Amino acid sequence: MAGRIAIVWNPSKTSREDLEAALPDTEAELSWYETSPDDPGRGATGEALAAGADVVVAAGGDGTVRAVAERLAHDGAEADLVIVPLGTGNLLARNLDVPIGDLEGALARAFEGESRVIDLGWVEADLAEGRVRQAFAVIAGFGIDAHMIVETDEDLKSRVGWLAYVESLGRALDASDVVEFDLTVDGDATERTSGHTFLVGNCGTLQGGIRLLPDADPSDGELDVLVLSAESAGEWLETIHSFVWHNGIRRLFRSGDEARSADSTAHSRARRLAVALPEPRVLEIDGEDLGETRAFTIAIQPDAVRVR
Repeated sequence: MAGRIAIVWNPSKTSREDLEAALPDTEAELSWYETSPDDPGRGATGEALAAGADVVVAAGGDGTVRAVAERLAHDGAEADLVIVPLGTGNLLARNLDVPIGDLEGALARAFEGESRVIDLGWVEADLAEGRVRQAFAVIAGFGIDAHMIVETDEDLKSRVGWLAYVESLGRALDASDVVEFDLTVDGDATERTSGHTFLVGNCGTLQGGIRLLPDADPSDGELDVLVLSAESAGEWLETIHSFVWHNGIRRLFRSGDEARSADSTAHSRARRLAVALPEPRVLEIDGEDLGETRAFTIAIQPDAVRVR
C-alpha cells in the first residue's frame, strides 16, 4: 500500500537507524520527524499533516503516542495512526493488540491492514500555570494510579519497566487519603461523592494485563468511570477480589456480565464529567503527571482517530 508515511519518533526510545532497519521494502514516500522534550509529537505531527501524510507513525512511549493522536484528533485529520510501542507502559498498544517488542511487526501496520476508529478523551484542568486542555487515549484521573506515576523511581523504571510501579504502591497508598469532591455527570445535578481514586477510562487494560475497567471500549462513544474508596485491609481484599474474580476471571466465561461494583468501588459510564476538589490533587493522563489541580472536566470525542 503506497502513500505518504510520516514517522514521528522519540530519539530517547530508539534510533532512526533501528527503525529504518525494521522497515519493509516499500515504494511509499517516507518522511521523518524527531520529537523533543519540549514537543513530544504534536508539532511534528502538524508538520507531517501539512506535508500531506496519509499515515503517521508514532514511535515512542505513551507520551509520544498521546501527543500524535491528540494532534490528529484536534485537526480532524484523515491520516491513519500507526503505533510503534517503545515505552514501559505502552497502554494504548496493549488495548489495541499492537505487537510489543516487535519493531518489524508494529511498523508493518503502516503498510497494510485495515484501520479502526477510536475515541479520545479530553481533559481541561486548572493548573498553577493556567488552564490546559489535553487529550488522553487510555485513562485519566487522580488517586493511587496518579500517585504511582509520581512516586515511581525513574532509575528503577528504566531497568525493570512497568514492575517499577509495584515498588511505588506502598507510597502511593500513603499519599491517597479519601477525599470528598463534587461530581457532575452529563450535565445532571452536581453530587457530593468520596474516594481516594477517581479514574475515567477510554480503555480498560493496564500493565500486566490488569482489567481495571472491564467494560471500557475505545470505540463506543462513552467513558468508563471508577471511584475507589477502600481504606482498611478488609476493604482492599474485597476490592482486589472484585477486580481479579468478578471483573476478571469470571467475565472470561460470562462475557455478558457488566462490571461489578464492591462496597468500596463504584463503576459508571458517562460522556462528560466535571470534578471540583477541596484541595489540589495530582492529575494523571495516560501515565503522565499533568500537575496538581482542584477542578477539571473530562469529555469524550467520539470517532477521533483512525488506528491501523
